[in-house]
Amino acid sequence: MKLRLDSIIAIIVGTAIMGFGINSFNIPNHLAEGGITGISILIKLLFPAVDQGIVFFALNIPLFILGWKILGRTSFIYTILGTVSLSVFLSVFDSVLPLPMDDRLLASLYAGVAVGIGLGIIFLYGGTTGGVDIIARMLQKYWGVSMGRTLFFSDILVICASLIYLNLESAMYTLVAVFIAARVIDFFQDGAYAGKALTIISERAEEISKQILELGRGVTLLSGKGAFSGAEKQIVYVVVSRNEVMRYKNIIQEIDPHAFLIVNDVHEVLGEGFTLDENKKPLHD
Repeated sequence: MKLRLDSIIAIIVGTAIMGFGINSFNIPNHLAEGGITGISILIKLLFPAVDQGIVFFALNIPLFILGWKILGRTSFIYTILGTVSLSVFLSVFDSVLPLPMDDRLLASLYAGVAVGIGLGIIFLYGGTTGGVDIIARMLQKYWGVSMGRTLFFSDILVICASLIYLNLESAMYTLVAVFIAARVIDFFQDGAYAGKALTIISERAEEISKQILELGRGVTLLSGKGAFSGAEKQIVYVVVSRNEVMRYKNIIQEIDPHAFLIVNDVHEVLGEGFTLDENKKPLHD
């Protein structure tokens, strides 16, 4: 896999958002984080004079060895880029725009969203920020475990350890922040090409499928049989983007008001109309 300019830019943007969020929301509101980032935050809270970026980078050095063996050349380069970029932005944004808040819940929500967006962008473009991210990517690659879920559970361990310095209230608000971050990360991972699957059982299946084809979506006709009536039926199956659901529901209703329609969430769609154009070329090259 070759290095891509858009991935490099996206990883840098993601680490900038994450670095800004940690310095603006986590540290001034005494909110920890998970993984290596959380440990570096705790060290910063304990020793305000230290440079968090340098601490973060130093803690990641041992994990680079594991990353080299697991991630492969391109992913490893992206990991180095993400780790170095985040280290730089943690230093750049140190005390630049701290945003202490009286409402700790609001602060934890902002912290979670900022970190989640930053990491979500980084993961979406094949990068990591080192640390537990490497382990999370390994679990996703080999066992299909959600990266957000892995990070969330690892974060809980670090938060428990943070009770050495933080009070219970701060730890609980930190847990809210990391939960929000995990959900935002999963949204980026699952929602990149997410959609809705429509399963339509109708006496006018041919007419419905024809109308859907005219609107540019591929359709699959499945053969079915009613268990009660024994009648042979055709079942229309189509995957559409989320913002198209209401449009297709209206079309189906107009053609056959008695159609039986099932709408399911689809977490990821690969192929023509989503990631490929009509010539089977990637849409986002």
